[in-house]
Amino acid sequence: MAKFVFKFDGVLRQREHVETQRQRELAIVQQEMTRLQNDLRALNESVQTSTDDLRNNHLTGRLDLNFLAAHRRFMLAMARKGAALVQQVAGVQKRLDVAQAALAEAAKQRKIIEKLRERSLERWKADLARKEMMETDEIAMQIGYRNSLDEAARSNAEATA
Repeated sequence: MAKFVFKFDGVLRQREHVETQRQRELAIVQQEMTRLQNDLRALNESVQTSTDDLRNNHLTGRLDLNFLAAHRRFMLAMARKGAALVQQVAGVQKRLDVAQAALAEAAKQRKIIEKLRERSLERWKADLARKEMMETDEIAMQIGYRNSLDEAARSNAEATA
């Protein structure tokens, strides 16, 4: 039996490879975004813990001004670090958007070739069915012709007998 051969199979494989590569790139950027978000969460928890400690333990009785100044410096440093992390998150978000768009485009290009493959396969099947139908018709015509010859020969044999 005939076998379907798609002449753009190499292109399809290449586009699948490109899509896989774009998925990997997106995963790397998502991983970086997750790390930055975890860093922000940890920074926030650290600030909350420090502020709670200050409220609960250092604002009663005798005030330690050195501790309060150190706490203020710590809070300023955490605010700067938080602002830097937010900037990094914004930059990674842009890269994430670009990576998602690249993945969507790669998937679209792959789907185009897959659709072309499906249409080619359907066309091939239709051609195959048409050829089989033509062969069947030819066989039926030959059988019909032989039957008519046999019938004519029997008619002649009966007429001469």
